[in-house]
Amino acid sequence: MDYTISQCSKTQNEHFFTLDSLPATDYVVYDSPPALSVSSNRSPLSPQCSQSYMSDLHHSSDNNTCGSPFSGCSGVDDGDLKHVLRELENKLLGPESDTDDSCSCSFNDVVSKPSSLTRWNRVLDMAPSLNLKELLDACAEAVSDADISTAEVLMNILEQRVSVFGEPMERLSAYVLEGLRARLLSSGSIIYKKLKCKEPTSSELLSYMQVIYNMCPYYKFAYMSANVVIREAMTNENRVHIIDFQIAQGSQWMFLLHDLARRPGGPPFLRITGVDDSQSAHARGGGLQLVGERLAEVAKSCGVPFEFRGAALSGCEVQLENLHVRHGEALAVNFPYMLHHMPDESVSTINHRDRLLRLVKSLSPKIVTLVEQESNTNTAPFLPRFRETLDYYTAMFESIDAARPRDDKQRISAEEHCVARDVVNIIACEGADRVERHELFGKWRLRLMMAGFTPCPLSPSVGETINGVLKEYSPNYRFAESEGALYLGWKNRALATSSAWR
Repeated sequence: MDYTISQCSKTQNEHFFTLDSLPATDYVVYDSPPALSVSSNRSPLSPQCSQSYMSDLHHSSDNNTCGSPFSGCSGVDDGDLKHVLRELENKLLGPESDTDDSCSCSFNDVVSKPSSLTRWNRVLDMAPSLNLKELLDACAEAVSDADISTAEVLMNILEQRVSVFGEPMERLSAYVLEGLRARLLSSGSIIYKKLKCKEPTSSELLSYMQVIYNMCPYYKFAYMSANVVIREAMTNENRVHIIDFQIAQGSQWMFLLHDLARRPGGPPFLRITGVDDSQSAHARGGGLQLVGERLAEVAKSCGVPFEFRGAALSGCEVQLENLHVRHGEALAVNFPYMLHHMPDESVSTINHRDRLLRLVKSLSPKIVTLVEQESNTNTAPFLPRFRETLDYYTAMFESIDAARPRDDKQRISAEEHCVARDVVNIIACEGADRVERHELFGKWRLRLMMAGFTPCPLSPSVGETINGVLKEYSPNYRFAESEGALYLGWKNRALATSSAWR
């Protein structure tokens, strides 16, 4: 996959909070029991406890986690960074360094100080004592400062330490290094064509996506939480229209069809409009008619009256006439790990992200479901974005690692083709070429409310359903409800949120 690198003209300061920092009376934390249809090769974790954007939430001092109801830290802290950099300085120059402690140290300040050894020799000498996170952070700072010489030396050191076959941090670091190299070589304007993975065939990609689906609960979290919300909202409706803005394989709706078939009094007439993108079409090996045929077969077997219409468009291209809304049908709209791909006001004056929300609001839907990765990579400047990405995907790679043996070839291929390209895109690309633009739930909340939506409280059934899903996975998965959203996390890091709107 090719990446074009260009400069983004706008940045924005974001506030970082943890889930534990939310008011204790406003959320419930659930610890999942032991153990746990991929529809798109985009990782929702594209699958990825993180941070809340709301300014009235309480800060916390826990340094091990990023903003979520699970933990108590505020993401990447400037004090922590200075501490890490000062440790690097001590390792490289020794404790006798006369650096002014009141100054903000950078890695470049450290390696450029005069000494009997060259700065390159000092880095090489100290490399064995620096962990991967320290090396990656120092390399990112060198790339940010356009210090090509320092960056190249650090990349050469990192190259010897990373491995797609190693521990989670070693595997992630291999792809992070690829992103840093892409950013450095592209200089913000050249298409980067040096990803080490070739484009898989349709059948291969579909199998990789299925591996991710089975290993991690991220897609099931999205499908099941949204389905419960939609089913409950449509309890008394006889004609239901669902617009799915990321239909992919249509796997989500097979579960709903079975649920509707068991509805007391009989199932409603169900019509689904599926919006598609080219990547999902590639994974399917065909157009949306394949999804329609597949769902029609399931509907027939369940006895649910059914109609399907495809809209082979990206979200940026969708207009009112593409959605085929009919009078007399109760409308539900589903945004599963999709809206973060829409460019906002920081990318284009058209602002497709808010335009699409306003368009959906004009349709007067009975319910809207939103599932997104809980991460802050949209308008954050490069270095904060890099650190957030490293923290977020560290948790994701750890969660993937828990599901399969370390030498499992399917897991390695799934990470490479379904997750790595997201990491590279976030780190290497800017402007319109950076399509992975995640926002925290608090920011989504503001966008939806500005578009005229109001939050819809989640019923206890949603949490009960997700609790059942997580029984199949590692006990390190946790979920919590806060501020009207359900958070899914790995240990103390929130990775995704699910919410409902009307």
